[in-house]
Amino acid sequence: MSDRSNEPTQNSGQPFNFAASFRETDPPNPNWQLRQGLPDHVEPGKSWKAEEEKGWKTWNLSDISSREIYPLLTSCIVPRPIALVSSTSSNGIPNLAPYFSMVAHNPPLLSISFSHSPRTGKSKDTKENILATKQFTVSIVSEPFIEAANITTVDAPADIDEWDISGLTRSASASPFRLAAAALIDVRPPWVKESAISFECELFHSYEIRPPNSDEVTNTLVLGLIKRTHIRESVLTASGTVDPAKLRAVSRLGGDMYARIGEGFELSRPPWTVIRSQVTSETE
Repeated sequence: MSDRSNEPTQNSGQPFNFAASFRETDPPNPNWQLRQGLPDHVEPGKSWKAEEEKGWKTWNLSDISSREIYPLLTSCIVPRPIALVSSTSSNGIPNLAPYFSMVAHNPPLLSISFSHSPRTGKSKDTKENILATKQFTVSIVSEPFIEAANITTVDAPADIDEWDISGLTRSASASPFRLAAAALIDVRPPWVKESAISFECELFHSYEIRPPNSDEVTNTLVLGLIKRTHIRESVLTASGTVDPAKLRAVSRLGGDMYARIGEGFELSRPPWTVIRSQVTSETE
């Protein structure tokens, strides 16, 4: 379910580059030193520093409407992870909808936020299903099936099955993936078989969000406790973590824009014991 406009997608004129793949590079400033801040003597820091001359524009969010805030914040807070959230109503009607984020690893929690439509006064089907059944699954979206995932954002009536219109495959509770874990708690909603990573979740907590000085509930934040995860063997590294090059995850930007992960780089987090002597000697 979605409040997005019905405007057709604007073609960029450039075909999708299937040959592009993830690659690991050096960080932008491999020779960065302690306290250096922005390295503005070389690119890209030099150009970034020069852009400061154009100044800043400031929004007081209490002075603008929620309709104006939404496109502003969704274009600012990027990239955002996307997934397909599967839920089932108390009377058995399935629902499939996108978007989530991670909250914590101990306990393992993820979050989903649902806005309440001031136009229709209706809540999202996914939210109602989760609050009623206290169960749902989350499946990570990858490039090969992004169009199918995107169609689940359609503002369809509650009795329309997004699984059907997307053509995605339910991984049912009786699948071989579930038999080995049969002794654990059963989560009723299916997960997306096309997804390389899926989480089975229980409702951990829900929070109704109201604007300051208002009793109107405008959003509901749902926290899900991850009970079990299914990960394709093909995307795992030898150390048991997920290889981003093989996962090919998709993220959301502002408006109708999605993004792929093209390059990545590692930056180690130095322990205090390593930099302590340098920091203290420079402050004496």
